[in-house]
Amino acid sequence: MTVATPAALSRYAGAVQAELRAVLQGLEGPLYTMVRYHLGWVDQHGRARRSDGGKGLRSTLCLLADEAAGGDVRLGLPAAAALELVHSFSLVHDDIQDRSPLRHHRPTVWTVWGEAQAINAGAALFALARLALLRLVDAGVPLERVTCLARALDEACLRLCEGQQADLALETAMEVSVEDYLAMIQGKTAALMAAACWMGASLGELEPSSVDHLSEAGRSLGLAFQVRDDVLGIWGTAAELGKPVTEDVWERKKSLPVVCALQCATGPDREQLQRVYGGDARLTEAEVDRVVALLEALGARSYCQETAERYARAAVEAIDAARCDNHASDQLKELARFAAERDY
Repeated sequence: MTVATPAALSRYAGAVQAELRAVLQGLEGPLYTMVRYHLGWVDQHGRARRSDGGKGLRSTLCLLADEAAGGDVRLGLPAAAALELVHSFSLVHDDIQDRSPLRHHRPTVWTVWGEAQAINAGAALFALARLALLRLVDAGVPLERVTCLARALDEACLRLCEGQQADLALETAMEVSVEDYLAMIQGKTAALMAAACWMGASLGELEPSSVDHLSEAGRSLGLAFQVRDDVLGIWGTAAELGKPVTEDVWERKKSLPVVCALQCATGPDREQLQRVYGGDARLTEAEVDRVVALLEALGARSYCQETAERYARAAVEAIDAARCDNHASDQLKELARFAAERDY
């Protein structure tokens, strides 16, 4: 059954896109064609196209937290754009590292322009994120507050990079615990979502403790989102994800279903999983099917789904603890539940 997309994900989309376009206004040339291509605005020749980009989850979290905290959403747009640009930078580099050929049904930047140019485009996206955030000063936000937001964004970016480094390291490690994995996604996925909520809430009128509760909500939501992503990476469909079904198995990713299966499997089952995830030869369809069946039989799918739902409940509890009972906080709760139940 398809889970309905929360209305909040489209609520600010137009305003965020307008802010992103303003950040890139006047910047022309091949580098910015790659940037605009990744953002979904143009094709590889620079011709305008209708965007079918990502969910805009981080910018939405930022603006919902801003509104929940009693802030002016219009003032939060530069922060929301900065978060989307940091996320985009990470995706360009992640696609190179994972050798991913597609993103949102289109060839990834590195497959079109090569790895070196894609790395350059990713670096440009990171620089543009900082410039986007500085637009808060032009909007009248005090410089001291902007400095705090910049520090939070940079610290989250470091956590993201630490998480990506750990993720790459896990690819070659046979002994990986569930705790190791969860620590990794705390950085790779959850840190930026926690920062999104903290940054948005900091632009509002809440007490610091309530801002921290919303940040914790973003962290838990990010964990729910990533664990559900791991489920979809094995049991999702190509139409839902825009990438091949069971891709994570084909690429031998140590996602949570695999990690928990390796941790609990014994005898021939463990030997088979170790043989598959310890090798480097191209897998056959029969081997992939066998791995998926093993993961299911070992309870990995149900364990991961229960974990995602537990984090979603923690996010809702943190939102309640922030004591900002309004429509925006209700939409934050809806997003938390969506993170654990979505099918794309």
